[in-house]
Amino acid sequence: MDSLTQIVLGAACGEAVLGKKIGNKALLFGAIGGTLPDLDVFVGKWIFNNEIQAMAFHRGFMHSILFAILAGVGLGYTVYWMYNRRKRVGKTSRNDWIKLFLISIVTHPILDCFTGYGTQLFTPFSNYRVAFDNIAVADPFYTLPFLVALIILMFFRRTSKMRAIFLTVGLGISSLYMVFTLINKLYVSSVFMSDLQQKNINYNRFKSQPTILNNILWYGVAESDTAYHVAFYSILDKNKAPRKWQSIPKNHQLVSSNDSDIKTLIWFSDGFYSISETPEKDTFVFKDLRYPLMNEEDPNSSVFNFKIKKKNQRWMAQPFYPKEVKEKDISAFWERLKGI
Repeated sequence: MDSLTQIVLGAACGEAVLGKKIGNKALLFGAIGGTLPDLDVFVGKWIFNNEIQAMAFHRGFMHSILFAILAGVGLGYTVYWMYNRRKRVGKTSRNDWIKLFLISIVTHPILDCFTGYGTQLFTPFSNYRVAFDNIAVADPFYTLPFLVALIILMFFRRTSKMRAIFLTVGLGISSLYMVFTLINKLYVSSVFMSDLQQKNINYNRFKSQPTILNNILWYGVAESDTAYHVAFYSILDKNKAPRKWQSIPKNHQLVSSNDSDIKTLIWFSDGFYSISETPEKDTFVFKDLRYPLMNEEDPNSSVFNFKIKKKNQRWMAQPFYPKEVKEKDISAFWERLKGI
């Protein structure tokens, strides 16, 4: 999920492990552990000079269970060695610090698994990307109550029982909301698939996920042999069916799927992609159709587009093409969220 959410969850882990012993400093160290895996965005750009490979590195090894164990133990030893000095000698143990970092780091990729991006939990043993598709990458309904609870508990002494109460409240509300999103996904997916059947739209596979910043407006995509059928459904809709299904041609034949960079993009999109031509030579738009359109009336309003261009026998990518999200698309998105 987004960085703020991961910081909040990491801080909560720090509080749960060491809050009674070191107070608000536990929140700080937990937040550091919680945000550590997302540094792979910078590491990937440092390692690779190809945007496609750098993008594929995100939510890879640094989001794996193995990394969480190695980093948790390593940071635990290191921080304990630095912290256990002078007046602080004996106030904490090495195991306390290992536990803090291990939990705050491993909960980051586990939380990411509930989004649609995909998280390689089992790297380097498998590049399978776990994605439950039940919550948006950024969802204030999950984050804000949790954040408020942590801010309030910071004003109590480390030995106060109120810290544990507010930690429980924050974690409890966010966890209940997560359960709601899972139940909501089951319901919305049944609505999508029932409508596909009623409209006699044959498909090979289907997936759904919520649109950004909410769990009200959902996006469904069904893959057939030659096209993708996409639709929106808001749980505020009066009719228990999507308003329309938009058909988007695959056009997979425009680029060779045997190229290693294209293979990476196909793997990244879980095979839910379409290709569009551009006026430029050897330049195309790669649309990752796992992610929603901004405007259900416009098949070109996908928020996860890549302008790919062949250069020196390699495909290079410029994410998010076009870069600007049109105001009319934002307005259409908002109106659709409110239901019809």
